[in-house]
Amino acid sequence: MATTSSTGTEFSGDLPAAYLAEGEELPPGISPSRLAWRRLRRNKTALFFGGVFILIVVLCLLAPVYSHDIAHTGPATENITGTIKVGGKSEDIVSLLGIPIGPTWTSHYLLGADDLGRDVAVRLLYGGRNSLEIGFVATLITMVLAIFLGVIAGYFRGITDGFVNRGLDIIWAFPAVLLGLTLGTVLATGGIGPLKGTNLLVPAIVIGIVYIPYVAKPLRGQMLTLREREFVDAARQQGLGHMRIMFSEVLPNLASTIIVFIPLILANAILLEAALTYLGAGVQPPNPSWGTMISDGISTIPEAFHNVLVPGIMLVLTVLSINVFGDGLRDALDPRAKVRISR
Repeated sequence: MATTSSTGTEFSGDLPAAYLAEGEELPPGISPSRLAWRRLRRNKTALFFGGVFILIVVLCLLAPVYSHDIAHTGPATENITGTIKVGGKSEDIVSLLGIPIGPTWTSHYLLGADDLGRDVAVRLLYGGRNSLEIGFVATLITMVLAIFLGVIAGYFRGITDGFVNRGLDIIWAFPAVLLGLTLGTVLATGGIGPLKGTNLLVPAIVIGIVYIPYVAKPLRGQMLTLREREFVDAARQQGLGHMRIMFSEVLPNLASTIIVFIPLILANAILLEAALTYLGAGVQPPNPSWGTMISDGISTIPEAFHNVLVPGIMLVLTVLSINVFGDGLRDALDPRAKVRISR
């Protein structure tokens, strides 16, 4: 680790003994979390894209405000026979040929309309709310179950590890889209109790289950190494139980890995939701999402290309911002990274 003395000289690692003999004071200790924040703060690109993602989340949360006070229409309000004035001229929202109006850049139909006369901007924000909600819930499901299974399997090993690992292998044996499509179709058509039809929990649970092995297996591998460390032996000698050792002694050492996985799984969950919805196994009508907008807009290409372009750009921008910020967060949490510490 680089350090700087009061004379301005920079050293890597521990300060020389000569400085200690002369009474030179060591720089104050800095916690790993503070070091990580310093590294992240210097990564302007990661912070910029993190801000972009926060902006997208805020805009989607304000969807009801935009719908009620600005656009004056709902996400499911159809207006096939309506007209709107653009530049002083009256234009059909949907022409007699079935071609929807393009972006007007006004408060009404800002980004145009779809083939049913629904406001694309309103549906974009409401669809973003649903896509982000599914992504966050799916990430929560994945992380909770993956942490529990990975820690349990790695700590106990033996029969427990074999049973958990074989179950993870079964899920991992199928491509994420194929497994998600199968589970989504089953729950969307037949369902289990309330988990059927238009319930947004259906794609969230499906996606949450699909990505469990991608997190649980790396955590299991780290747990196998950590359980052999000296601090775990010391905890056993103190008489601590297995659960306390796992979740109060070992789990904090997995915190950096868990934090890095969160944005990665979130980005993949949002992307998989759009793919499943496009294939008909995700969000079901009348609920909007970026996937449903892309699926519905395919029929209006090329006359109304904006119906595919607008949700596509929003989806790419969201996933890109999460991934770039996640890369910056991973670099910031890397203990091998070097940062200059000034007194």
